Amino acid sequence: MVEVSQLSEEIRRRCEKVAIILSDVDGVLTDGYLILDNHGHEAQRFHIRDGLGIRLWQQAGFPFGILSHRSSQSLRIRAAELGIQFIRQSVESKLTAAREILAQCRLGLDELCYIGDDLLDLPLLRRVGLAVAVADAVPEVRAVAHIVTEAPGGAGAVREIIEVILKTKDRWEPLVASLDR
Repeated sequence: MVEVSQLSEEIRRRCEKVAIILSDVDGVLTDGYLILDNHGHEAQRFHIRDGLGIRLWQQAGFPFGILSHRSSQSLRIRAAELGIQFIRQSVESKLTAAREILAQCRLGLDELCYIGDDLLDLPLLRRVGLAVAVADAVPEVRAVAHIVTEAPGGAGAVREIIEVILKTKDRWEPLVASLDR
């Protein structure tokens, strides 16, 4: 887990400014593997801790969204379960899709945290306020990231960065305490 106490002052400021998180799916919310059965039906694995992290982020009053180059029914189902506000599938340009969502929310790129793992994420990662790469992201993505998670994609990396951001904003402990009702 990335420790808040280990973050530079610049990264802390970037975390404090985050008002929305957008994430890639394959390789970030999943481990990047696709399971296809003999009938061509696809299955993906999502980590339960990422789901709780997204819920806590939303409970803190912040929007969460997904940008994916691919399209899948399992993602639609998981996103609906989590009440994810913004879902863009079959996206050609993640930067364009992110700008559309930000305009809708009246936010700027400097207020966006984007979590990615592969080359298609680079144009957006290079322009956001907080660029995050999962531990097993390709080298080019890790090189431009402000933070690289300790967890790989599909193994709690999204929860990890949500926790870091909320702790930086002093919002984590109240959320955890609210679960004790």
